[in-house]
Order: sequence, then C-alpha cells, then structure tokens
Amino acid sequence: MMAKISEAYQYHNSNGTITWCRVFSFAAILTFTGIIGYKFAATPSFISDLGTIVGSSDSTGKHINAVTWNVAAINNNPFEYWITNEDPKYNQLMKKVSSFINSPGEFDVKVKEVFTEEMFNSLEKEMLLVGWKGVNETRQFWQSDFSNRKIISEFVKDSVLGKKRLASMPDRVTNTIHTSSGGSAMRPTVINCYEGDLGSLDKWWQQWRQFYFHDSIDLKRGGKVVPTHIYEMISKIKKAKYPTITEEEEAVSIPLQTLCMAIFDSVLVNMMQHVGKDSWQPLRADICQKLNHKKKDRTVEILQTTYADADVQFLQEMAGDFMSFAKKQPIYELFDVYQSASMDPDRDQNSFILLKKGKYTDVVEVTDKVFALFSQQNDGSKLPAANGDLLVLLATDALDGAKYLLASFHGDTNGLATKPVVSAVRSYAVSQQPTCKMLFGLDANTYARPEKDQQGVVDFGKFYTELKLNSCYGPSPNPLNFTTFHARTHLQPQLNKAVTLEEKDVKGDKNPKDFILFFASDYRVQRTTKDNTGRKVYIDGMVFPTLSFPSDHGITSTLLLEVDPLQQQQASSASAGGGGSLPSPTKHLKGSTK
Repeated sequence: MMAKISEAYQYHNSNGTITWCRVFSFAAILTFTGIIGYKFAATPSFISDLGTIVGSSDSTGKHINAVTWNVAAINNNPFEYWITNEDPKYNQLMKKVSSFINSPGEFDVKVKEVFTEEMFNSLEKEMLLVGWKGVNETRQFWQSDFSNRKIISEFVKDSVLGKKRLASMPDRVTNTIHTSSGGSAMRPTVINCYEGDLGSLDKWWQQWRQFYFHDSIDLKRGGKVVPTHIYEMISKIKKAKYPTITEEEEAVSIPLQTLCMAIFDSVLVNMMQHVGKDSWQPLRADICQKLNHKKKDRTVEILQTTYADADVQFLQEMAGDFMSFAKKQPIYELFDVYQSASMDPDRDQNSFILLKKGKYTDVVEVTDKVFALFSQQNDGSKLPAANGDLLVLLATDALDGAKYLLASFHGDTNGLATKPVVSAVRSYAVSQQPTCKMLFGLDANTYARPEKDQQGVVDFGKFYTELKLNSCYGPSPNPLNFTTFHARTHLQPQLNKAVTLEEKDVKGDKNPKDFILFFASDYRVQRTTKDNTGRKVYIDGMVFPTLSFPSDHGITSTLLLEVDPLQQQQASSASAGGGGSLPSPTKHLKGSTK
C-alpha cells in the first residue's frame, strides 16, 4: 500500500497532475479494502445472498459434498398445490372450489346430509367385522359431534381437526399405495389419480368401501410379499407427536380416522358435483399424466445427473419402493442406497441416505441404538419419531479410514420433534462415537414466523449453536432464506393451510426448513446453494413444485472443508500467543458444554 502512495507522489512531482487530496483518497480506499479483506479472512464464512453461503475458497484439504432433499414422495394429489396450467379450465375450476369453500352459503349443509346415516351404519358394520376396538365410542363421536357439523364451516375448515390429522393422516397412508409388483393402489377420492368413475356419491361410496375393507394388495414386509387389506395399514395417531388430539380420541383414533376420512372424501365428491360436474374428472386425468405419473422418474433424474457429484445425499419422505425403483436406474451405479431396517413401507415418509460408490466402507445402521439411548436417558420415554422418519449410519472413508456418523430425518409438521431428535443423534455421537464426524441432513420443519405450537428457525439456530453444532447456513440462519414456497389449494385434507389463487404469493408457505448440521469443530462451510429447478438454480418468488421440479421442498447442497484438529489447535495457540496471525475459529470439543 505504501509503495502505491509513494508511486503516486513521484507521479505528482513529475507531472503535477495528482493532488495530495487524491493521494490520500486513494490511500483511504486501499485501507478500507484491506480491513474488509481482513474481516472476511478472519471469518469462516459469510452470506453473499439469500440461499448462498460462501466461505474462503480452499482447494487444499479434504472436502465433502453433501445434499439434503425432502422429496415428498407422498404428494400424489394433482390438485394439492397451485400450478401453472395452460388449460383455462384449470383456474376456472380451482377458483370455483375456493369460492365454494370460502363462501358456501346454502351448500354448507350438515354432514349427515352428504355422508348419510345409512352410510355411517354400513361403515360401522365394516369396522365391527374387522374386529376394531373403539367402534362404539366412534358412534358416539358421530352422533354427538360429526353428523351435525356443517360440511364446510365446521368440518372442512376446522383448523383444530386439521392439527389432529384425523383426515390427513389416513389420507397419507391410503391415498396412493405402492405395491410389491411396482404398481399403485389408489383410494377412490377426488385428491389422487384414481381412474374409476366418481360421478356420484353412490358410485363413490360403493367403490370406497370395497377398496378400504375388501380389496387385498401385495406389500413387501420384512423382505416378504404379504397380502394386505387397506384397513390394516391404519395406525394410531399419538398425542406425543400431535398434542392437539385428546387422549379419548387417541384411544379410538383408528376407527375415528376412518370415519373422518370417509366424511372428507364424501364432501369433496359432493363439492365437485356442484363446481365442475362434467369437467373435473377429465381435467384431473390430464394433470396426473403430466405431473404425477413421472414424479419418481424426474426425482431420480435430478439426483443422478445434477447431483451426481455428491458424496452424500440425505433424502426424506421417500416412497417405500424407492430402493427397488432405484435398482433399475443409473443412480444405482453411482450411489449405494441405504434405508432403515425399521422403515414403514406403508407411510411413504421414509428417510434414505445415498453414499457415493466406493467412497465409504463398513456401513452399519445404528438408528435403533439412537432410540435406545434416548429412552435410557429420558426415563423410558420414546423418541418422537415414527419408523422410517430417522435413519442413522456409521461409515468409514475407504481411503483414509476416517469415521462418520450420518443421519437423515423428516420432522413433524410443526417441527416439535426436531429438537429432541437432533439432541438424541448428537448425544449418541458424543457418548458412543466420539471419533466420528457427524453429518445430519434434515427437514427440520422450522418457521420464519412461528406460531405458539411451531418451531421457529431463529430459536432452532440458537439451539444447535448451544450444542456446539453449526449448519450449512451458519450459526444464525436467516429467517428469510426460504427452502419452501408452495401454496396449497382447497383440494387437499389440510384445508387450514389452503389459500386462493390471489393469495398464493402472500399466504403461501415460505419457510427455511432444510438444513445440514455438523459439529462446528469438524467442518468449515465453503459453499451452500439452494435449488428449486433441478438445475442447481433457485428462482426467488417462484411457487413450487412445478411441472419440472417434483417437490415442495428445495434441494440444499453444501461443500464442506474438514478441519484437521491438530492444525486448528496449533492455529488457535498461535493466535492466543500474539504471533500476529489472523484469528482462527475457536476449537470446541464434541463433548464440551462451554
């Protein structure tokens, strides 16, 4: 810098054209540039724009390229999200649906006028024949509550009912079921790609009962093909995971879910007869062909092309048949695919981990050990995660023998299970695998502006920082760094989340939900990017999924530099000794609580 000032001075003497004012201005600019350069050199990483974290580029050292993506395999409803459709009939139909829901007027009749007493009696008979407990109590709920509710204002739009998941949870399980042969079985409902005729309530109810209680499909269970009835796939809704549900409702939640789903489906069929009697079924068939039937193909295409360079891919909400599907694709030649031994193939909400072929050896699943340790440390309490939600692996680098603990997790809708699960995985890493470097890809379901029963992203950042963890988005995640931006229509079971066409840009779900976590002492972020196109490009302000991007969650990818503990300790010591070097990040041991 002084050489530059001297050079300017000599030029001034010889030419007389540069004034001392210009000299000092030039010096001030260079000084400011030096301060900024020092600032960023001393900081592990900085946010260059929303969704991108850039650290000091380091071509030396050991790097790991990690990806996390909630694929949302369960989204089989062609009407669930607002999409761009060139057919004007689409917007016309969806606007009529929104109007029917928001201003039903005379059509807001009692439930028993749509799902009739005769229908309930036949449903009750079916539930008794399969030996379910709680059928009598379910009749009491029907007579004292549900039958007299108005179909829209008191049932469909009941936000409390939505939070209890009494209609949306069984819909997840039975909407579209992947069979052992690779085919699909679909519940007769408006909100999937069912191909039967649902032109009247009578036609719908006959097909619905046949499907739910009498049809048998082949599913893979424990490596064997098992004939299964649909009703056998329904499980209890646990208050521990969905606290809004009452203990009385939890006790009979299997028959109660069945009733609520039947009511919900009947209301949808009734509504479609009013708003699009002749048009809705052909329109649905067209969308299904373009958007839904090719979903798995497009998902795998993105993973095996755009992200073929990844070392680790953390995937959530995957279909139960993903393994068998992947084996037939080029992705199986690029990655080793791992699923949990306790995975629930019925839920299609399973976490997977894909490891670059040849890079890792001695891969062992330890998910059950994480659950056991949590129970041991919490007086027998169970970790709030269902089978398949969490997958934890141990792996060894094939080249240098480095040990890794890898985890993939999908949280509950409100994110309330995220903290306990992160704590459980971290606790297992610290106490049982202290020599492993942890990488944890998850859909944390965190919110920019959380309600009382939601996990806020700012609070989540403080939480993992206190655990000596960091994330691909840094220790203080930006609440406006969204990884989801979707808007639900009124044709899906969580109608408390639905918005009109005009409201989608304002009231859509825009939240920062997806993260890759690690111990702050193990890695430095080199680069983090988001993607909602499948091309490593994120378009701000665009609602997704789209016809080319099949998920309602963006993809998060990060390049991390592994920190050599010895070198870091030496750098910290040199800095503390006043040697004049740039300050280095503080070393935190994995077991430290300070």
